[in-house]
Amino acid sequence: MIRLDTGRLDRIVAVGAHCDDIAIGAGGTLLAMCRARPGLRVDALVLSGGGSEREQEEQAALTAFCPGSDLRLTVHKLPDGRLPVHWDEAKAAVEELRGRTEPDLILAPRTDDAHQDHRGLARLIPTAFRDHLVLGYEIVKWDGDLGRPAAYRPLSPELAEQKVRLLQEHYPSQRHRPWYDREAFLGLARIRGIECHERYAEAFAVTKLTLNLGG
Repeated sequence: MIRLDTGRLDRIVAVGAHCDDIAIGAGGTLLAMCRARPGLRVDALVLSGGGSEREQEEQAALTAFCPGSDLRLTVHKLPDGRLPVHWDEAKAAVEELRGRTEPDLILAPRTDDAHQDHRGLARLIPTAFRDHLVLGYEIVKWDGDLGRPAAYRPLSPELAEQKVRLLQEHYPSQRHRPWYDREAFLGLARIRGIECHERYAEAFAVTKLTLNLGG
């Protein structure tokens, strides 16, 4: 596998349409980055769930997934499944986020995600963050929209297990869902690990990047 190094990361942005999107799509990556870089600033934005038990779950979960970080979480109250008709509010939230940070990396949904809320947020990100590396995370779902990712972040077995444990611990409101279980999360991580010659991994779509190849 070809390995590319981003260099030092001091600030990252993580965005999700719903509480738990960030943790499901990139929880292992967040754990690894925050362990490696104490004090890493993490600006997290979630568009729905504000003022409910889901916001409380998200605060506790991201605190656990970002140990030792400078976590700054904002959770808005857009209705679940209705982002297309709340486009202006979503756009304003992304613009407000852009105004307070200059990140080295952005973790966001994929632009080809089958869920309209995920896809809409993904398409808003480059309208505000125009010169930033964006990694599009994946979320397993009924729609069957998983594809062929371009980038992988290997996870050790310990890290993969911790991710699953934290997902189960911090999102009790989601446990009733038939897809929300250990087999689904570890199964996808195992498949992505196979694809990059590792035991487990998280995978990402990359829309655009520039390369410094020396000289």
